[in-house]
Amino acid sequence: MYVCICKAVTDKQIRRAKAAGIDTLDDLRDTLGVTGGCGSCTEMVESILTEDDTRSAPPRPARYIPSAA
Repeated sequence: MYVCICKAVTDKQIRRAKAAGIDTLDDLRDTLGVTGGCGSCTEMVESILTEDDTRSAPPRPARYIPSAA
């Protein structure tokens, strides 16, 4: 979904940047350009930055360790 229409930035791009260590609004503005136009995306960008990482990450599969027969 497009979050910043002015700079054509999607929520996936913001989450990828966050996963790469860009975790402040100023750093995102410098990197992706979000909030640099009209500013109407600021609230949504901030909510993506503060969302719980475990909620957005897919569950990890359980590791299978066979037991001795």
